[in-house]
Amino acid sequence: MRNALFALLFCLTPLHAAELTLELPGGTRTLDTAALLSHPKAQDVTIPDDVSYKKTMRYRAVPVAVLLEGVKPDEHLQAVALDGFAAELPAAPLLNHKGARAWLAIEDPARPWPALAKGKPSAGPFYLVWTDPKAARIGPEQWPFQVARIRHLPSVAERFPALLPAADTSAEVRAGFVQFQKNCLACHRLNGAGDAQFGPDLNIPYNPTEYLAGDFLPRYIRDPQSLRRWPQGKMPGFSKEAISDEELGQLIGYLRHMAGRKVAP
Repeated sequence: MRNALFALLFCLTPLHAAELTLELPGGTRTLDTAALLSHPKAQDVTIPDDVSYKKTMRYRAVPVAVLLEGVKPDEHLQAVALDGFAAELPAAPLLNHKGARAWLAIEDPARPWPALAKGKPSAGPFYLVWTDPKAARIGPEQWPFQVARIRHLPSVAERFPALLPAADTSAEVRAGFVQFQKNCLACHRLNGAGDAQFGPDLNIPYNPTEYLAGDFLPRYIRDPQSLRRWPQGKMPGFSKEAISDEELGQLIGYLRHMAGRKVAP
């Protein structure tokens, strides 16, 4: 669902003019492509099974942790792409120096990356990638590309109380809320709450648990095109590596719970 806008932005945004804005506790600063490529911590990293390119990729990249001055592990960040895609990211994994480690890949104008697909731009100018992502169960929504801004924000629960389950709900539903933030919130709103600009609201006017009965909803999440073949459909499938069967059950439990907590946007 991001394709058309990607193509327009690709035409309008020359690689040499790319800038990354960091809105952090110590203030706001902007770094351009040249500054990041020449950063003293920049190095070449190899990413097997790159989430966006579906193959091994090699990038010039800077550890994300060195860019996040003043950010603490228990805090929250959001990576915003050129088209408005907004990935909600707990700070702790981004600050890791071992295990699953986050890198900001920088597209060099002299060596542009390949297009993501025919008729699409590349993942540049900046792309958040991970080495050893399985060590921290890093999901596909935690690999935002065409990143323009990384900002320090209050938690999702603080910013969007309309997303909260009832205070006395089960541990499974609360765990489902965590899965919703990780896997859904970058593309979808719920009760009109969220910063996403892509997918439909998942509660207003109807929650998917209200119109996808039986096992159709988990099947749809695993492989959307298996139930609704649509050439323009952009929702990715979520494998068991991205979200386990137990976690998928928690997510659906949260959605079912929220069907009874509709709040008009």
